[in-house]
This record gives sequence, structure tokens and C-alpha cells, in this order.
Amino acid sequence: MKKGKILLIDDEQSILKVISTILKNENFDVITAKSKKEAIQKINSSKFDIVLSDFRLPDGTGMEILEYFREKNEIKPFIMITAYGSINGAVEAIKKGANHYIAKPIDADNLIEIINFYINQTEKETDVENFHGIIAKSKKMKELFRDIDIVSKSDSTILIEGESGTGKELVAKAIHKLSKRKKNPFIPINCSAIPPELFENELFGHEKGSFTGAVTSEIGKIELAGEGTLFLDEIGEMPQLIQAKLLRVLQEKEYFKIGGTKLLKMKCRVISATNKNLEKMVEEGKFREDLFYRINVVLLKIPPLRERKEDIPLLVEHFLKKFSTQNGKEIHQIDSLAMEKLLDYDFPGNVRELENAIERAVVMCTGDRIKAEHLPAKILKADKNNEIKTEDNYPKNLFELEKRIILKTLNEENWNQTRTAQKLGISRKQLRTKMKNFGLLN
Repeated sequence: MKKGKILLIDDEQSILKVISTILKNENFDVITAKSKKEAIQKINSSKFDIVLSDFRLPDGTGMEILEYFREKNEIKPFIMITAYGSINGAVEAIKKGANHYIAKPIDADNLIEIINFYINQTEKETDVENFHGIIAKSKKMKELFRDIDIVSKSDSTILIEGESGTGKELVAKAIHKLSKRKKNPFIPINCSAIPPELFENELFGHEKGSFTGAVTSEIGKIELAGEGTLFLDEIGEMPQLIQAKLLRVLQEKEYFKIGGTKLLKMKCRVISATNKNLEKMVEEGKFREDLFYRINVVLLKIPPLRERKEDIPLLVEHFLKKFSTQNGKEIHQIDSLAMEKLLDYDFPGNVRELENAIERAVVMCTGDRIKAEHLPAKILKADKNNEIKTEDNYPKNLFELEKRIILKTLNEENWNQTRTAQKLGISRKQLRTKMKNFGLLN
């Protein structure tokens, strides 16, 4: 089994042959190029795990290939090969984004060690998650993914708590997709969007002639869900009269249509969601206590975006691709100031607000890179200078402050740990230790 695909660029045939042989013997797939032009053709036609390029080429430099490689939105390792007299240029390449440089004459053992290091690093650090439509890489969200996987195997009722815009329906859909009910319907009901007088009909359906205007029979959402999943979004908005009727259905697993005489069986699983504190509503008499315990057999809580800001760059990249495609644009990057503004903002509207902000930015952008000026005004106003004036947002201790600095630098360097450590003036080992302590690395 091949360990990885490497693009090797050098204008000397003898070097290409020797290095190719060394790497192929180590079970790497090696593609070669003798010039900048040929290398760019290879980059455009294939994907590589590592690029290994000579600094000086007949028609350009390795630096130019590096810049092109980065423009293609590639974040894989790039290693520069240099003659002794060009080491200053190689160091400059490191500053521009290269991961490493190797001086000629090349030591075979050293070369293999370096390449294996970056291959292994890439494998270990590929922690980006697309969990059934939920995009995240943070520790808190990975814990949620684990819980979703566990509860999906049962038939118990589930309550999902989360602020508006956190993706409660996505979580419910993920549970459905992972369950034995996945081949059956997923039927959502937005409890806040249904008038109280129509709620019973929405759930249970009616028989022809059961009320004025009922010229035909109609099935309700419970019957429509069949043996699938019924998702009750914003259940805190459900009228109390309907709460009582829903409780009975959950207890007895049977019901009647409005105006009906035939007893129907409830076969679906119920997942509920809320952005309210249902326990407080129970205390205030606004939500039935018995229904609360019936729907809350398993509780899942979605953390707000402000508590998992390490997910923001990943979500930004996802939304950039989505809205660039929708708008027929080629926008693949966001500048560091714009990203800093996004990281400084607390997003009360959570992922939905971030999505809207990136959609607006894509629409307003006339170039190939999102800038701060393309973001909504309220995000630009919520800068770090304003934040530190408020007691709630100011880091309470050095631990929090150091975490913020490291997270900001990681995002500026696209989570490249080598460049981040260099920028912070610490070793890569020290950086990884700090990341583990701050929950930024599993």
C-alpha cells in the first residue's frame, strides 16, 4: 500500500532519478517534473501529499511554485531543496509558507525521516469533521458527535438544547441517519410557526367532514412519519392543550384523527428541540412537567459558536465554497484581518449568523479574496479593543489570554503547527503541549 503521493521537481535528471528511487523504495508514489511549467501542469492535474521542489529551475523558482501551490488552496507540506549557496533563499521560502528545506547534497536517511514526519503529521492532524452534514473540529463538537452516535442506536425520546442557529435540526437529522429508521421519513414540525388552532390537525390529521371546510381526509405528521422520526423543533412554543395530547400519545403510542373513530398506532421516534430553558418554564407553569420528563429521556446540548471558535475557520471555508459556487465566483481565501474580525465576534446568532455573514461577503466581494470591508458592520464594530473594555469578554487569567493568542496565530497560519510555533517563538513540541492543555489537540 502506497504511503503517499509526492511531486518531485528538479531540472537535474540524475537527482530526479536518485531521489525517485529512494522514495519509491520507501513505498511512496513519486511524480517528477523538470521545470516550473511542467510542475504547474502536474499540480493542476493531480493531488499530492507533499511537494519537494528545487529552489532554482530553468524557467522560474521553487518559490513561485510554492506561491502557486498556496493559491490553489493547497495546505499540504511543501519542502524546498537548495544548494548551499541558496540557503538564504530557502529560509525566505520558509517565511513565505514552505514547511521545510533540505540542502544539497541530500542525505537519504534525513530525507526519508523528514518526509515520514510530515506524512505522519498530516495523518494525525486531519481532525476536520463533516459529521453527517455538521462541520466541526472542536473538542466539544467531537464529544457531541460521540453522543449522537451512541443515542442513535436506541429508540428513546431525545431533547436537543441549543441557542438559535446552532444547528439543532442538523443534529436531529444526524441521529435519524445513523438509526435503524434511516430508510423511513424524517418529518420536521416547527412548533413556533403553527397557529394554536391548527396544531392538533398538524399532528393527528382529520377525517372528511370533521369540521367546516374538511372536504377531504388528511393525514397528520405522526402518521406521515410512519416508522421514521418526528422532529418537534422549538417544542417550548407548543400550546399547553396540545402538550397534554402529545403526552398521552407518547405514553399510549396510539391516537385518533380529528373526527375519527379508528385507533391509530404511533410508530415513529420523537426528537424534540428547544432554545429555551424548559426546566424554568416548568417552574413557571408554562410547560408540563410530565411532558418535559417524557421528551427528556436523553438530553443533548449543542455548544454555542462563541464557545468553540476554533470551528470558525473551518465553517468559513465551507461557506466560501458553497456561496462562491452559487454566485459563480472564484473566491477561495479570506484575509487575516477579516478572519480576526470573525474570531473577535461572539456570534449571538451562531452558525446561521456566520453563514449569512459569509454569503453577504461573497456577494459584495469583487475580487478573489474576502476582506474585512465585505463583512457586516456589526461584526466590524465588535473588535477586540471594544471587547477588552467589557468585563464579560476580557480574559480572566493568563491561561485564557495565552489560549486566545495561540488560537489566533493558528488560524492566521491555517493551523500549520510548524509556522505557528515559529511565529510565536517557541518550539513545535512546546506548541503541541500547549494545544493539548487548551483542548485544541486530541
